[in-house]
Amino acid sequence: MGLSDVAYFGIRHHGPGSADSLVQALQELKPVAVLIEGPSDASALLPLLARPEMQPPVALLCYPEDDPAATSFWPFAEFSPEYQAAVWAVENNAALRFIDLPSSARFAARANADDKTEEGDETEPKDEADEEGETASHRRDPIGTLAQAAGYEDGESWWADIIEQNPQPGPIFAAIADAMTTLRDGEGMIAPFEAKREAHMRREIAAARKEFDGPIAVVCGAWHVPALQAAHSQKNDLALLKGIARRKSTMTWAPWTGPRLALGYGYGAGVVAPGWCKHLWRTRGRRDAATLWLAMIAAVLRVKGHLVSTASLIEAERLARTLAAIRERPKPGFEELRDAAIAALFNGEALLWALVEAELLLGADVGEIPPDTPLAPLIEDLQRNQKTARLKPEALERELSVDLRSESGLFRSTLLHRLNVLGVHWGKLTDAARSRGTFRERWTLAWEPEYAVRLVENLIYGPTIEKAANGRLVQMIETAATLDTLAALVQSAITADLSEASTAGLAALEARAARSSECLEILASVPPLADIIRYGEARKTETKRLSGLMERLIIEAAIALPYAARDLDEQAAATLVGAMRKADEAIRLVEPGDDVLDGWRNGLAAVLEGARSTALLAGCAAHLLYEAGRLSAEAAAGLLGRRLSPGTPVTAAAGFFEGFFSTAGQRLIYDEGLRSAVDAWLKSLDEDAFIAHLPLLRRVFSNLDSMERRRLIEAVLGRAARLPAGLTPAPGGGEAWRRHLERLGPLLMGDGNG
Repeated sequence: MGLSDVAYFGIRHHGPGSADSLVQALQELKPVAVLIEGPSDASALLPLLARPEMQPPVALLCYPEDDPAATSFWPFAEFSPEYQAAVWAVENNAALRFIDLPSSARFAARANADDKTEEGDETEPKDEADEEGETASHRRDPIGTLAQAAGYEDGESWWADIIEQNPQPGPIFAAIADAMTTLRDGEGMIAPFEAKREAHMRREIAAARKEFDGPIAVVCGAWHVPALQAAHSQKNDLALLKGIARRKSTMTWAPWTGPRLALGYGYGAGVVAPGWCKHLWRTRGRRDAATLWLAMIAAVLRVKGHLVSTASLIEAERLARTLAAIRERPKPGFEELRDAAIAALFNGEALLWALVEAELLLGADVGEIPPDTPLAPLIEDLQRNQKTARLKPEALERELSVDLRSESGLFRSTLLHRLNVLGVHWGKLTDAARSRGTFRERWTLAWEPEYAVRLVENLIYGPTIEKAANGRLVQMIETAATLDTLAALVQSAITADLSEASTAGLAALEARAARSSECLEILASVPPLADIIRYGEARKTETKRLSGLMERLIIEAAIALPYAARDLDEQAAATLVGAMRKADEAIRLVEPGDDVLDGWRNGLAAVLEGARSTALLAGCAAHLLYEAGRLSAEAAAGLLGRRLSPGTPVTAAAGFFEGFFSTAGQRLIYDEGLRSAVDAWLKSLDEDAFIAHLPLLRRVFSNLDSMERRRLIEAVLGRAARLPAGLTPAPGGGEAWRRHLERLGPLLMGDGNG
């Protein structure tokens, strides 16, 4: 075999102009082999990029078998030069290889340094730190340096003008190589790991030259070109690579999303606007790229219900071209088109640009991979489940309504709940509390690429979604520290139809309940169990065992509650009140036996009557008994009269008032006896005490909407009331209420948030 000529193409990752120039250069060169910067042990997967079923954006996923959490990604978009190079090589029968350090060596170096590089291990020096824990000496931004020399404020604009929107195959790559050589001459020593990477690439290029007859194309980050072209002794390169540790790794392809190619998402080698880059790639060679982009803006706006005239679009295009000329740019970029659209289509309202910004600049693309691609087991199982559920991953949010009474709806719900157990929050319940209490669920779906990483991390629990979710939940159950945490985990297990975790959780819950005497912990465990029992039919759940356990917990809570309510500070009392209300709501929901219900209400009565009960809790207990019919209207009015009497300390009266009315302010509209009792209390307050308790009154009335506030005022003053201007007493309205409403009127009619 004779030596082959090597052509070096320094590109920018995910640059559509670089990709266009590269494809043209490959057509002219017609290399017999294409070598691409990337993990050399993944070369066998490269040809899959050219499969018709492979729809970018996708990412090469690599992880060590003994540590799936240490996953790295190499993303590829339709407009990525490396992707286009791979497709060209396959279509033209050229050999195709990655030449960078194998992923196994990277993982070993990372483990030794206990230091992770940025996502994708990209090669721009501004994005990459030395993987051996040292700060790279060449962290200066080379593109930014060139841009500054050319009179640009930032490297993004310079690269877009010179490369992305002005592709010129031959001269461009030579000019880039010369510029990078000049920059690197002043950099001195590079970081050790970078030196090893470049040594490995040189070794792979040398091996290819011996193997192939004919031209060879090397596609790499522009920064590396000078180091790969320069003469280095094989002995020195071998010395650099000697002793590199290896870890056995697994590699596959995974779907990626358009937004995760953006710099704004923390991707170090990303681009500012992936949607714009895709547009540039698809309109390459056309003169009407700006016109088509404005048409896309108009289409998005029209879908959202905004009127956009043709005349406005024509004016926007003229303005964009004028801005480009003023800014001395060869043609309008997305910044000029954005500014022109804001002026001509949004009437100068920059905030309205947010309506279309994400959809246009980031895009909503989610990649697809061939069905026969070797995958990590959990990713493969997820794809099977997605196909069965007829749910396609999408990058932007969309709503999904699920009917649990249908087989397909129940399957979708179960899948989404199992994924949530694994930390893959593809779907989020829009109203978790309400959704769990009906036969319907409303989800918001949005796919993120890191969910593939989460699935890989969960391989330690099992090879399928169901087995992994069971395994992870069982581990969480084993380490749960409190009864309420266990109850919530049991709820998750049953909701996700995880039988092993459900069995383990119920056993742990029963054992913990037998030992627990903490009232707050017991109260907090009741609502999740009640949800399962009340709506178990929707998920075909056997609830008999749970019902007995919950009834036992209710009785234990009722016994412990009077003692737990004693002598609490403000924060502890508020926490216990919240738990009491939620537990009472759950108890009413499941309608337990009369003995259990009487036991619970006897516990509330003991709190109300207890001499040491904190006033806030006593007021809450009184309200719950009143709502349950255990306290009549007359008795409630008398109780309020006593608890709010002038002889009661103001702080105690205020606490009782808040406990009773914080979720029952509406009662004052309809119940004259309660209004009279509150009236008498307000009359008894001097001005300083009244002002001091205004925040309390505001908290109570903030639960009323504007109509309820109006109706309360009408109940006191009559329907002729006009607030806040000119309060006048009406027959039967009550003089004291008139006087206090003069001060409370603005509070009642306000938004309740002040």
